[in-house]
Amino acid sequence: MSLQQPRLSLPKYRPDIDGLRAVAVLAVVAFHAFPNSEGGLRGGFIGVDVFFVISGYLITTIIFENLDKGTFSFAEFYARRIKRIFPALILVMVACFAFGWFALLADEYKQLGKHIAAGAGFISNFTLWNEAGYFDNSAETKPLLHLWSLGIEEQFYIVWPFLLWFAWKRKFNLLTITIVVAIASFILNIKGIKHDMVATFYSPQTRFWELLSGSLLAWVTLYKKDTFANVKLKIDLWLSRIVYSEKQEADGKTLSNVLSFIGLLLLVYGFWRINKELNFPGKRALVPVLGTVLIIIAGSKAWVNRTILSNKVAVWFGLISFPLYLWHWPLLSFTRIVEGEVPSRNIRIAVLVLSVVLAWLTYKLVERPLRFGKYDKAKVAVLVTLMTIIGYVGYNTYQREGLTFRFNRLSNDSKSAVLKIFDAWRFSGYPRPENFFGDPKTGFLRIGNNEQYKILFIGDSHAEQYWNSISNFTDGLTVEQRPSVLFADLGFPSVLSNEIIDDPTIKVYVFTYYWSYKYGSSKVNQAVRCCGGGANGSVGLIAGLPIKNNEEMDAVDAHFLSILERLSLKKKRVIFILDNPFGEEVDPHAMLLRSWNGFKLVNHQKLSKSVAIERTEPVRSRIIRIAKLGKAEIIDPFQFLCNENFCAAFSPNGDLLYKDYDHLSLYTSRFNTSYLAPVFQNN
Repeated sequence: MSLQQPRLSLPKYRPDIDGLRAVAVLAVVAFHAFPNSEGGLRGGFIGVDVFFVISGYLITTIIFENLDKGTFSFAEFYARRIKRIFPALILVMVACFAFGWFALLADEYKQLGKHIAAGAGFISNFTLWNEAGYFDNSAETKPLLHLWSLGIEEQFYIVWPFLLWFAWKRKFNLLTITIVVAIASFILNIKGIKHDMVATFYSPQTRFWELLSGSLLAWVTLYKKDTFANVKLKIDLWLSRIVYSEKQEADGKTLSNVLSFIGLLLLVYGFWRINKELNFPGKRALVPVLGTVLIIIAGSKAWVNRTILSNKVAVWFGLISFPLYLWHWPLLSFTRIVEGEVPSRNIRIAVLVLSVVLAWLTYKLVERPLRFGKYDKAKVAVLVTLMTIIGYVGYNTYQREGLTFRFNRLSNDSKSAVLKIFDAWRFSGYPRPENFFGDPKTGFLRIGNNEQYKILFIGDSHAEQYWNSISNFTDGLTVEQRPSVLFADLGFPSVLSNEIIDDPTIKVYVFTYYWSYKYGSSKVNQAVRCCGGGANGSVGLIAGLPIKNNEEMDAVDAHFLSILERLSLKKKRVIFILDNPFGEEVDPHAMLLRSWNGFKLVNHQKLSKSVAIERTEPVRSRIIRIAKLGKAEIIDPFQFLCNENFCAAFSPNGDLLYKDYDHLSLYTSRFNTSYLAPVFQNN
């Protein structure tokens, strides 16, 4: 396709679509600003799905129309995309980088740099997908988390025009191509949600069907608007007889009104009933997608579209919807970071007002001047250059560990606070004790050379956090640490092979996991779950795999008990280390008072012991029961890290006891884990 073509023709402007954008963005904003407990919009995040359908509809309409006319130009198409998206996005990312310079610690600024680079490259969805794990910051403290959806849209803009152009050049049926790709994407979405909810949420191939629903709508409205005219009139006549008492002329208005009203009801139902604890997208995404399709296909003259969506206030919010979407989340996220806890309702309301003001200013002073007017080529060149620069700066910040030289300006007190956070943040296993080494035979960590008496630690990061503790106890012993997922028959590998169970040199088996996550505490899963994914009514999780009912959980228990019975028959000693206290109240980042002038540690939060234990239930009781039935010993960190009422966050000399939401700090690992001593008693 030649790059020198007549200008692209654009679809006729519909104010009701801007009103629909307003509904979508305000739903997302309400969901982010107000938790469920405060009467917030539980399903507001489906506003993103509404955006997907609108984008697919408008973009595909442009492509179809211009392919037919021979006026399609890749150069102009992408130039328009750049002028539409880059100005506001660059401004928001620069603002985040500037504010983060003063407000964020090194690890936080490093992560922000990575997310800026990913946002500039429109791969945020892939970056966030890969971050789903134990060492990741919570979603609320990622100021550019929301760019995942922009990544999916841009990936669609890259793939779809080329596919349509290729099919058009070879005289393929564009409707067939659209249907086949949409069905394939939807099937991947339905299958994926059962196995990997995070991947299905962020993956373009499981989300494209939503945009392609808009593409199918574009094809119907362009090419088949009059094909079903007789059928539509008959349906309209039938509906008018139901709705009206007197006979009405069949003019299509009744059908349009019914379609738009049903579409609106579907969106309202989705906002009310869908929530982040359910599997999403999956089949539930059909609710916002179908609702949006019905509203758009109803046409601008339908009552809902004409009266509600086309009113001046709705259209105004629709016009600023893109910058509003970009601004609201960073402001909420940075407020959450600076406050060290969920900000008060009044603060969040003020943040939303500020978001609207900034969105309007961005639209008026940045977006429109750069999107319209003269010097298109120069504008595009400048915007691409600026986006490349900000992407490089972000990546460089990530590579340089968050630019720690920023703290040279701080006072000694601020530097001391930052160093304490840094020491706490370093994962407890780093630096590893000098006498640890990787066993070339097994590939796992090992300390000591006693081939007759080995202790095997089996677990996840909650086993690794004890590396430096182990080095205090291992005189004359050999200790190995091996990551493990216990339940091989659920489709995951297990290190508990016959070879390991039958190994005569291994005398002690220590199981230490983040049980409340790995084995299924619903409270913990809700806390770490991101962006609407979830375990649909699950009893628990095994390595992220939802366990749907008590029968499945009982089967897991039975499998675990069979392992313990085999170890008991071999006269092995088995020890369970229960969860240590965890929660936002022990996260060092939440204990930092931040200002433009520096940082200060404030021990303003205490973790109630009863609340901490409640968070581990019912998993804690379940693990204790399994351990007792399997004749295993139990070590409970709560007995050592908490007093009668509270679990401390600081040591008496001011050292932080935790590194993050659930891991012990390096200080605790080295000096405050005497409860591990029974593991190493040779008996």
